Amino acid sequence: MLKTALAILRGINVSGQKKVQMNELKHLFEELNCRQVKTYIQSGNVVFTHSAADEEQLARQIEQKIEETFGFQVPVLTRSLGELADIVAQNPFLEEEHTEVDKLHVTFLSNAPDTLNLDKIKDLSLGTDRFVLSGKELYVYCPGGYGNTKLSNTFFENKLRVTATTRNWKTVRELLKMMQSLNPDQ
Repeated sequence: MLKTALAILRGINVSGQKKVQMNELKHLFEELNCRQVKTYIQSGNVVFTHSAADEEQLARQIEQKIEETFGFQVPVLTRSLGELADIVAQNPFLEEEHTEVDKLHVTFLSNAPDTLNLDKIKDLSLGTDRFVLSGKELYVYCPGGYGNTKLSNTFFENKLRVTATTRNWKTVRELLKMMQSLNPDQ
């Protein structure tokens, strides 16, 4: 049975670093027996169907293939269609009356952080910027703009000791729509 998945690549095509053409990335996924491969914008978002038994193992295979093909390492995080649908449905900032949707982001984590590392951020005060952890995701709200916040991927990686990559809310919603269009019966 085919499953629908999202691969989120950390740090490609940022400031001219780790350049990857989306058609080459699509081909790489197809070489790994992924089907219906579609990319979204240039920052490493790939939706696809697959029959792999283990998505974590598939993510490691994608990382290895990227390194073999392009000569650099890129962390790859995966989420299933069900997981992404839950992420979109459970954004706590959408329940707040004055939330500016264009200031919302989701930081995807490679693993749920352990309690010891969570203690490093639980009482943090960063002005109007806020975040809420839910499993392997952080919902991030930055009224002053993401480019001006301290709540960056590097910040969370250093504090939580996990790989992190962030997408804005518009992108997250678009990725969900793309996934749903690949396999509407899931």
